[in-house]
Amino acid sequence: MMENVSVVTMFTLSGLNFPFVQRITIFVLVLLFYLIILLSNFTVVFVIVTDRKLHKPMYIFLCNLCVNAVYGSAGFFPKFLVDLVSSHVISYAGCMLQGYVVHSSNSFDFSILALMAYDRYVALCRPLVYQSFMTKQRVSLFLLLSWFISLFCMFMNTASLLGKKLCGSHISRLYCVNLMVANLVCSPPKANDIIAAVNIVFHFFLFLFICWSYVNLIKMCVSSAQMWKKFRHTCMPHIICLLTYTGTLLLDLMYMRFGSDKLSQHLHNFMTIEFLIIPPILNPLIYGLQLTHIRKRILSIFHTKKKIHSF
Repeated sequence: MMENVSVVTMFTLSGLNFPFVQRITIFVLVLLFYLIILLSNFTVVFVIVTDRKLHKPMYIFLCNLCVNAVYGSAGFFPKFLVDLVSSHVISYAGCMLQGYVVHSSNSFDFSILALMAYDRYVALCRPLVYQSFMTKQRVSLFLLLSWFISLFCMFMNTASLLGKKLCGSHISRLYCVNLMVANLVCSPPKANDIIAAVNIVFHFFLFLFICWSYVNLIKMCVSSAQMWKKFRHTCMPHIICLLTYTGTLLLDLMYMRFGSDKLSQHLHNFMTIEFLIIPPILNPLIYGLQLTHIRKRILSIFHTKKKIHSF
């Protein structure tokens, strides 16, 4: 009996037990959100890549944050859009891949936000050594390590679940996450628990490092009106994005572990995907509106297009 239930090739997901008309309405809304995410993030990436004046560490880190938003969104939205017009199931391999993409994207978000905080700390608190320290080679190394650590940590987390005997095939969520798959394993995988604990500790220290950077920045800038103006101009977008991302992610984690089954299905679904929608949409909008160079560059692109159409 144990062998029969452990051979799982497909997972069933939950949360879409709605009439087809409602599914179509949700499909249109989700597609709209996905297109906004793609358009806004690709716009920021395009502006930074094509404008040599923006080839600076702060903007390079922002470019990678937007690329990661597209990467993480690709792990959820295409599959979810298909589920809305078909059966809500996913293959074992697809589930592992989806969980890996979502988790690694979240991991890199923390890493890149830490780099952005450190970049602003050096720029404002150590301005004389900024140019010599934040060189192209060092920035490239920081980014390479951030991508590698994020992808590797989540690969180890996902790999620790591969091949384990499962005593169920139903995931009470719109998409796959490693914790839900781990809960289906017949014998709790100790390796997964250890790796998950290490990942949590690592990202907690990243969060503390970000807080340390901003505390020192505030101490340095609060005594000078000119420094405080620089802080508000370049650091406030980072802080808003950090608070938005951390808040939505913690809300999802807390709800996944301690959430009530009494919530309506629509609210339950929103609680499980809000961190996949809100930060990828808000981040490029916040940076596009707050950072003068990016805002002017975007406006110049649209202004040029208007001139071309007028001829």
